[in-house]
Amino acid sequence: MICITNPQHHRHAPAFEIFRGNKVPCHETPQRAENIELELVLRGHMLCAPHIDSRATLEQVHSRRYLKFFENAWQHWLQISPAHADLQPFPSVWPVRSLRSDIEPKNFTACLGLYSMDNGCALVEGSWPAAKAAADAAASAAALLLAGEQAVFCCTRPPGHHAGADFMGGYCFLNNAAVAAQALRDGGLVKVALLDVDYHHGNGSQSIFYQRHDVLFVSIHGDPLTEYPFYLGHADECGAGEGEGFNLNLPLPAGSRAEAWFAALESACVRISAYQPQALVVSLGLDTFGGDPISTFSLHSNDFTALGEQLARLGLPVIFVLEGGYAAAELGINAANVMDGYERVCSQQAAVGGQTSASETTLGAR
Repeated sequence: MICITNPQHHRHAPAFEIFRGNKVPCHETPQRAENIELELVLRGHMLCAPHIDSRATLEQVHSRRYLKFFENAWQHWLQISPAHADLQPFPSVWPVRSLRSDIEPKNFTACLGLYSMDNGCALVEGSWPAAKAAADAAASAAALLLAGEQAVFCCTRPPGHHAGADFMGGYCFLNNAAVAAQALRDGGLVKVALLDVDYHHGNGSQSIFYQRHDVLFVSIHGDPLTEYPFYLGHADECGAGEGEGFNLNLPLPAGSRAEAWFAALESACVRISAYQPQALVVSLGLDTFGGDPISTFSLHSNDFTALGEQLARLGLPVIFVLEGGYAAAELGINAANVMDGYERVCSQQAAVGGQTSASETTLGAR
């Protein structure tokens, strides 16, 4: 499988985050991608760099006002004081409920609060180039799928599924999965499905496509009554306007075991099949692993092989986009298991000759 890496990802390496009231080393680190890349190479997967500029697609997924702020945020931070080069900015005020968000303040900290859903996106000098390169990888994966590839894995960071059209949050700045889905639509596909299997609900992805029927959003995640991001991801959120009926949330109680999770995956796959998309984008969060430090599901490494196998049976071209997963030592094994499981089933299907390749049947019918 072609695996697109992010040559800029190491530039986003904040020293710390605020977690449960404490200043702690960041959970989302360059080591995450490095461990996955190493395992992919060991298993014979091909690594390549992004080759598509995602700018045009980003401007369809995110507001121009937000993109302008994020791209220039570090420079504005330094304009306040050169001493800020050694500091990480965090928001301290947010425009909730009766406060206005239509007018952009001139104060940097106020702007940071305007464009943040939480304090979980520690900014550093390299945050923009790292996030932009991750979005480039997503756009590049879409181009490869449109050219006939069956599956592509975006082994990139920072992740993206918590980022909405005009805000960052939860380690996410630019929504890579949304970029992939939008790029597929721009390439001529009529319907695309986006499946989010991260432990945490992909609130940004949901909000971007909530009023659209051309991208089906399905998510399996921890119940927002107790799990981050708390304020989105309930089962009664089914889409609005033209998107009504094209949003499916499958929340599970904290501590759910693999049996319950795979039952939810089966429901997700049934809905995706009924939608009859021409391609699938998977927000591949690996924090459902039982050893993850900030999540409570209990999947084992071999369960990720089964996940890949199940997704292959959908018979769709797939873009896998790395999201969460913070058990760094096991992350490479779990990610590579998904890819290997997917390829194993695809190889078996090709061997029996019982199925025309999905790239011929779905991408050819635009």
